[in-house]
Amino acid sequence: MTTAIKFGTDGWRAIIADEFTFANVARCTQGLMDYLGETGMAGQGLVVGYDTRFLSREFAETVASVCAGNGVPAYLCRTAAPTPVVSFNVLTHQAAGAAIITASHNPGHWNGFKFKPEYAGSATQEITDRLETHIAAAGEPETLSLAEGRRRGLVVDIDPNPPYLERIESLIDLPAIRAAGFKVVVDAMFGAGAGYLPGLLSGGATVVEELNGYRNPAFPGMEQPEPIAPNLAGLMERIPAEGASVGIALDGDADRVGLVHEQGNFISTLEVFSLLALYLLEHKGQRGALVKGVTSSMMLNKLGEKFGVDVHEMRVGFKYIGPRMSEVDGLMGGEESGGFAFRGHIPERDGILSGLYLLEYMARTGNTPAQLVQQLFAQVGPHYYQRRDVAFDPAERQRILSRLEGGDLTELAGLPVLGSDEIDGRRLFFDNAWLASRFSGTEPLLRIYCEAESQEKVTRLLDAAAEYLGV
Repeated sequence: MTTAIKFGTDGWRAIIADEFTFANVARCTQGLMDYLGETGMAGQGLVVGYDTRFLSREFAETVASVCAGNGVPAYLCRTAAPTPVVSFNVLTHQAAGAAIITASHNPGHWNGFKFKPEYAGSATQEITDRLETHIAAAGEPETLSLAEGRRRGLVVDIDPNPPYLERIESLIDLPAIRAAGFKVVVDAMFGAGAGYLPGLLSGGATVVEELNGYRNPAFPGMEQPEPIAPNLAGLMERIPAEGASVGIALDGDADRVGLVHEQGNFISTLEVFSLLALYLLEHKGQRGALVKGVTSSMMLNKLGEKFGVDVHEMRVGFKYIGPRMSEVDGLMGGEESGGFAFRGHIPERDGILSGLYLLEYMARTGNTPAQLVQQLFAQVGPHYYQRRDVAFDPAERQRILSRLEGGDLTELAGLPVLGSDEIDGRRLFFDNAWLASRFSGTEPLLRIYCEAESQEKVTRLLDAAAEYLGV
């Protein structure tokens, strides 16, 4: 039986040796070749990258082999590299796009295939729909050995780092961070982002210590390489124990960032998004629209009002956020997952750049991360947030969906429902709070999100939502 290859919020992901096989990767690539042929861009070639997961390089070599078999140049990365690094090389090589073998933050037995079109951001829904059609109709993949592809000049091995690092140096005041005398602890989570922050920040008074900065596809000690509090116990303990200034974590393909303040507490992704927006608006004096996933903080809406910039609320996923950023020349885009993009770079999440902006914020103001959060709250009021990921029986999906879509809910946890929307899943509004529920586009999970002015209120609403949905 042929596997149906479907692209979620960011690429096709599946379990290795089950559906994610060499044959299916080759079939997926052949469909991509047919799509590029239809668009007339195949001659521009494809950048091919990969992360540190099990067999990622070998899967990437399969992609390059199919490219060569179709006469499409493949710019094959010599080493594992973060998704934003590979994506930036699309612009460098003026390629038709990039194929990246990565499952981002999924558990270690997963792998995935991301396609970044010629603009170096996430593929839109229209593009992935066309791509899926071509994959479904693809014939036997055309292949050429890597050796023969190299001999014919169709497989070109590249170092993806120099052009990316040059762009980073143009955006960030690296000398100021190096001179600040910080002690930074980085958790690379065994992923493709290992080595980047230590390399960029070396040579000054700032010291960078890296945890889990080597390849281990099992991602030991964590459920998955996602930079959220349950996976960062080691980093959170290390910060106060060593008197470090800050902790920064990168996910498996380094397009997401996690932040730990000097007392060892995790700073939520909603707070990080808002901190970055405040830094660009207030301290760097920049202006432009903020583009947020619907499950991001209402603090951004308040900052938009304060600084006179538009705020666009989108469905979750950079396939929606990135194109809107480009459309409105947005200052910044981001989502609750901890992925943020910035004007002047690429319309794509970049955990490395996000971490550097946070360090530049600290260096510029002389404030600690905890102080920066307090200053944010002083402007927009205190906000607390939590997300619960609930595994469910697939047979229950329709029942849960029916409850989600039911329009008769007037109160939850004793709090009146003041309004709702269905931009993505269902979001309910309360007095100084919101709660959203949606199915993940990359994993078999129901996600329930809540933000309110107190942690007690967040917990009450999440408990009530779980009970209402029967999960």
